[in-house]
Amino acid sequence: MEVSRFLLPKDQVKHIPSSATMMEAMDLLEKNHYSAVPIIDEQGRYVGTLSEGDLLWKLKNTFNFNLEMMSDISLSSIKRYRHNESVVIDADMEDMLTLAADQNFVPVTDHDGVFLGIIRRRDIINYYNDGIMD
Repeated sequence: MEVSRFLLPKDQVKHIPSSATMMEAMDLLEKNHYSAVPIIDEQGRYVGTLSEGDLLWKLKNTFNFNLEMMSDISLSSIKRYRHNESVVIDADMEDMLTLAADQNFVPVTDHDGVFLGIIRRRDIINYYNDGIMD
């Protein structure tokens, strides 16, 4: 079964532009009670996932950090400590279980890397659970 059946489309997914600042990312995560968010570049391509941990490490490793600095720190300067794999829209669900073990969601792109949406871990688990229970 293709992942497209389980796609939560981009217009329903909170994501952040790669040009955003650290403060904008912190505000988005806090407002939506998220622990991670997809980062999308100016061409709409998925470039990675930003996590709370990435932001915390940036705070720790920035000399003389203060909260006002967050509006001047671009997301591109924040190292992401975990690479969240994306899949293309015509991937099979059978390939998703390994990714779901390490990621809250799996970003979905077209063949040019343009972000289309996500597959949530709970949808992947439910898919496999339903298969076991049948």
